[in-house]
Amino acid sequence: MALLSALTMPAIQRLRRATQVGFFMLFLLAPALNLLRFDLSETQLWFLGMRWTLGIDALRAGQIDATQAALNLVWRALLPLAVLVSGFLWVAYRYGRVYCGWLCPHFSMVESLNNLLHRACGKLSVWDAVPVARAGVQPHRGWWPLFAISCAVAAFTWAITLLTYLLPPATIWGGLLTGTLTPNQTRFLVVGTGVFFIEFTLARHLFCRFGCAVGLFQSLVWMANPRALVVAFDRGQARDCKSCQSELLPQPGTGNACDSQCPMRLKPRNIKRRMFSCVQCGQCLQACDTTQQAQGRQPNLTWKVGVDALRETLKQRNAEQQKDPS
Repeated sequence: MALLSALTMPAIQRLRRATQVGFFMLFLLAPALNLLRFDLSETQLWFLGMRWTLGIDALRAGQIDATQAALNLVWRALLPLAVLVSGFLWVAYRYGRVYCGWLCPHFSMVESLNNLLHRACGKLSVWDAVPVARAGVQPHRGWWPLFAISCAVAAFTWAITLLTYLLPPATIWGGLLTGTLTPNQTRFLVVGTGVFFIEFTLARHLFCRFGCAVGLFQSLVWMANPRALVVAFDRGQARDCKSCQSELLPQPGTGNACDSQCPMRLKPRNIKRRMFSCVQCGQCLQACDTTQQAQGRQPNLTWKVGVDALRETLKQRNAEQQKDPS
C-alpha cells in the first residue's frame, strides 16, 4: 500500500494492467514450460520445470523406508501446501480479493468482455436493466459480432489451456493441428468451450461473485477483518457526488461515475458487507478522483487499511444503527 499511495490513479491502473497481462501469459505458458501441470498420462506433477514426486515409487521399489516416505509427504506436499494456502489467505485477510482484481486471468477476460459488450449495447452485462453511461462511448450494434467472437475465442482458449494442464501440451496442440485428437480429448474441448462460452456471455459476473471458490474464500476472510483494505466513502461530502459525472458521463444529475466503472457491477459507495465481491481494482477510485479533481475538489472515495479501515467500519456500523435503531 505504501507503493500504491505514492502513485497516481492512472499509474496504479497501468501497473494493474501490467500484472494482469503478465499473469495471463503465465497462465497460458505454464503447461508448455512445465512450470505447473499434472500429467495424467504419467500421473506426474511438474513444478518449475522439475518432476515433483513424493517418493511413492521409491517406497514400492524398496529404495526408501516408510519413515522417509512420510517425511517426503510432509516436506514435499503438506508443508508447501500449508504455506501456500496460509500466505494466500493472509493476503486476502489484509487486502481482500486482490488476486481477482490484479492477477486472475479469468477476471482480466471479464473486464475485456465488459468493454466490448458496453460498446455493443451500452451495458456491462446482458442482465443490466438500463444502459451504463461512459464518456466517449456511443453504443453501436456493429460491435455485437466482435463480442460474440471474443467470447468464443476466450472459451476455446480456456478449454484447451485447462486440458494442457492435464495432458502434455505438445500432444494436445499437435493433435489439434493434425486432427488426431482422441474422442475424449475432443469431447473435453467441445463441452468445455460450450460451458465457458455460456459463462462468458451470460454469467461471468455471477460466476466471479458466487461461483468461484478462490474468490469466495478471499471475500470471507476479508469480511472477517475490520482493518482490511476497503474503499471508504466520505459521506460528509456526499453532495459532491451529484456533479461527479461531469467529466465521465454525458448526462447531469446522475452522480454515479464510480458505479459505471465497477467491473463487478457493485455500488462503491455502499457499506463493506454490500461490497462482498469487491476485487480492489481501484477503477471506482480513479473515476471519483478524475471527476472531483476536475472540479477542484478532493475525491470522495479512497482506499483505507489498518486503523483507518477500522474507523471506516465503525462509521458504517453507526450509520446502519441510526437508520435501524432496532
